[in-house]
Amino acid sequence: MKIAVLAVQGAFIEHEKMLESLGAETIELRQKSDLEQDFDGIVLPGGESTVQGKLLKELDILKESGMYDTIKSQIDNGMPVLATCAGLILLAEELSNDDKRHFATLPVCVKRNAYGRQLGSFHTTDYVKGIGEVPMTFIRAPYISEVSDGVDVLAKVDEKIVGVKYKNQYA
Repeated sequence: MKIAVLAVQGAFIEHEKMLESLGAETIELRQKSDLEQDFDGIVLPGGESTVQGKLLKELDILKESGMYDTIKSQIDNGMPVLATCAGLILLAEELSNDDKRHFATLPVCVKRNAYGRQLGSFHTTDYVKGIGEVPMTFIRAPYISEVSDGVDVLAKVDEKIVGVKYKNQYA
């Protein structure tokens, strides 16, 4: 299995290492030509969603990246995608505390930086539907404040939604 990891900013190396430890091959998506390779899924990693969104969209306009439209089309056409933290923000149809939209393929409302500043970061272990107990780390993390019909809630921490599945999208 070959997984493409968005590698324009953020925690892409950590995702690659974990995927490789599970036996997957990884490739980095940095420019349009990277999308010409065959792969089975995409990871949108944590990091800074504003920077990632700008790099995807603005470089796309300048034809320096050219990835935004292709990635959005792949997601719309069923390519499996896993999004963590900033990746969730890139997928969300709505942000409760920001008027920006990126891919907008996941019918949820997300609150950015919901757990506060860096000092509000924490670790916990909680239940994920279909998996069991999973260690979780929240660093200036978002949570999902609303889900639309068809979105399966997979995990909550302190009654806040932190994991969902919608069709081919896990966030």
